[in-house]
Amino acid sequence: MKLENRIALVTGASRGIGRAIALALAKEGADVIVNYASSAEAAKEVVSEIKALGRKAIALKFDVASFDEVQNAVKEAEENFGPIDILVNNAGITRDTLLMRMKEEDWDKVLGVNLKGAFNCSKAVIQGMMKRRFGRIINISSVIAFSGNPGQTNYAAAKAGLIGFTKSLAREVATRGITVNAVAPGYIETDMTAKIPEKIKQAILAQIPMGRVGKAEEVAPAVVFLASEEASYITGAVIHVNGGLYM
Repeated sequence: MKLENRIALVTGASRGIGRAIALALAKEGADVIVNYASSAEAAKEVVSEIKALGRKAIALKFDVASFDEVQNAVKEAEENFGPIDILVNNAGITRDTLLMRMKEEDWDKVLGVNLKGAFNCSKAVIQGMMKRRFGRIINISSVIAFSGNPGQTNYAAAKAGLIGFTKSLAREVATRGITVNAVAPGYIETDMTAKIPEKIKQAILAQIPMGRVGKAEEVAPAVVFLASEEASYITGAVIHVNGGLYM
């Protein structure tokens, strides 16, 4: 197993891409801390599935946008579970609307979870990783960071910010055996994309060369690879998983 004896924290892991990532890491031998914000039952189900694979798992509720909550949760997790080797900053939300109609709180909330959340969680684990001279930080960005999308200035700004964050942090910690990379999914079947109106879905499909939406299980292997020893010489990179939607 590629990740045996490793401990991973996956944010927003109760469903969608986060859930698929948590399970994929467990299948490769990692023990997993499943973060969630509101879906307690869904998080418990993921924990049960991971335990059924023979790995350890716990569900931890905390708001990634809160610096103090993250600090306290990570401290508690490491005291009871062990040092975190792999961090996947996956938690994300949308508050879509045109800029002219966008409320300040819609901007702040999306930037808080999608971008500040990555800062908060990375900040909480980075010192330990540097002391141990090993770490894998994988940030889940989006094709929207590269292509843009009407009605998603807040989401695009946050996901594009993650790319700059990834590259800068990668340079800061490279000599300490820590890699920092990003995965940018395209149009993936999740609860979030299920809310998109059918007319818009069809317009997006028409732009995807592969002619279909992706599955969360097709994003997870890229994260597993970046977390593994095979990717030890890859840092500051972005892996696109989008069926050709953006090239």
